[in-house]
Amino acid sequence: MTYPVRLRLLPIARCLFDEPIVVKIDGLRSKQVVTIRARTTDERGMLFSSSAAYRADAGGEIDLSRDPSIGGSYTGVEPMGLLWSMKPQILHKDFRKTRALDPVMVNFSLHEEEGRMLAEATNERFLMRDGVSRVPVQEGNINGVLFTPPGEGPFPAVLDLYTSMSEKRACLLANKGFVTLAVPVLSGRPQQIHLDHFADAVHFLQQLPKVSSKGVGIVSRSKAGDIALSLATFVRGVKAVVWINGCSANAGLPLYYKNKQLLPALMFDRKKLFSTNSGAVISKYAMHDPLNTESRDSLVPIERACGSFLFVASEDDLAWDSKAYMENMVERLTNNGKENFESVCYPGAGHCLEPPYEPFCSSALNIFTGMPALWGGEPRAHAAAEVHLWRKIQEFLRTHLSCEAAQTKPKMLNQKDDQDDI
Repeated sequence: MTYPVRLRLLPIARCLFDEPIVVKIDGLRSKQVVTIRARTTDERGMLFSSSAAYRADAGGEIDLSRDPSIGGSYTGVEPMGLLWSMKPQILHKDFRKTRALDPVMVNFSLHEEEGRMLAEATNERFLMRDGVSRVPVQEGNINGVLFTPPGEGPFPAVLDLYTSMSEKRACLLANKGFVTLAVPVLSGRPQQIHLDHFADAVHFLQQLPKVSSKGVGIVSRSKAGDIALSLATFVRGVKAVVWINGCSANAGLPLYYKNKQLLPALMFDRKKLFSTNSGAVISKYAMHDPLNTESRDSLVPIERACGSFLFVASEDDLAWDSKAYMENMVERLTNNGKENFESVCYPGAGHCLEPPYEPFCSSALNIFTGMPALWGGEPRAHAAAEVHLWRKIQEFLRTHLSCEAAQTKPKMLNQKDDQDDI
C-alpha cells in the first residue's frame, strides 16, 4: 500500500516567534533524495528563502532534528536551519519585523529532485502570547509601546531600546513575564540626544501598578547600548543593563541631560570606511578610539553606576569593535573594585544579535553612514549565539530584577543616593 507524502511541523504548526519547531517528513521512497524549501516575507513584502537537500532513511522518513542536510543553504544537522539560513531576494536587506500584532508566516514545501512539489505546510510564528496586552504610550517625552503579561502581577519591568523602533523583542519579553516598554533611540535625524526622554521612560515603568519593584532593567544593542550605559550611570532606578554589541562611549551624537551637555560625541572618520565588492562597507575601524586623549571625555563613566551589567560582544562584529569596547569596560570596572558585571563573547557571531530563529542578517543599511554595511558573522555560529543569548538575557533580568534583589541596596562610595542630581 502506498501512503501519501506528509510534511509535518511539530509539536504544532502555530508557535511563538522564538520557539523551535521540528520538521518531519514521511511517505517517501527508501533513500529518496528531496529538497525542502522555506519562504517568507517581512512586513515590507521582501521575500526571504532557503532550501536544503535531504536523503530519506530506509523507511522513507526525514527528521530535521536528526538527519543532516546534504546540500543547499546549509549542511549538517540543523533543526532550524531553514529559518536562519533564509536570504533576501535583494542584496543588503535585513528581515524587517517591527510590529508585534502580525505573525510571521513561513511556507515549507517538499520537492522531488525534478522540482515537483510533494507536500507543503505553513508555520505561523506569532509574537504575542494570548493575554499579553499592547498599549501605545505617548506621554510627555515618551513615544513607545508597552507590553504587559497576563495576570495581576507583580512583574519585573524592562525598558527595551532599539536604535529604530521595534516591538519584537519587547513583546517576546512580555511573553516571558516582563512588563516591557519599547522605545526607539533615534527618531528622524536628530542633531543631539536627550537622556531626559529615556529617564522619563524609566520613571514611567517604575510607577506602573503591576511592576514588582522600583528597579528597572534595560535591554539594548548597537547605538542603544551607550544610551543604556548612560541611564545606568546618571539616572536613579536602573538596576540591570543588557549591553549587546554597543560602544563604551557616547557614539555619534552629543548627549544632553537637564538642559546641559552630559557627554560629547565619539565621532567616526568616513575615510576609514572600508569598501567591499558587494557594495557594502565595513565600519569597524572608522570610529575614533575612545581611549585617545581627545576622545576620553565621551566615555560613559559606568564606574558610577549602581546596577548590574551583562556585556555581550560578537567577535566578528564588523560594525564597530564591540569586543574591545567590552574589554575596556570590564577593565575599568575591575580596576575600580567593581564586581557588578558579567561578560559573554561569541566567536563567529556578527553585529545583529536578535531573538532566535529569524533570517541571519549579513548586511543592511547603516543609518549613521547612510550606506549598506557588512555586519559580520558566520550564519551557523551566529544563529547558535542567538539561542544561547536569548536564554542568558532572561536569566540575567530575572536574577537582578527580583523583589529580593530590589531590596538590597548596592553600596557606593562618594556618590549621592539620588543619581538624578548630577
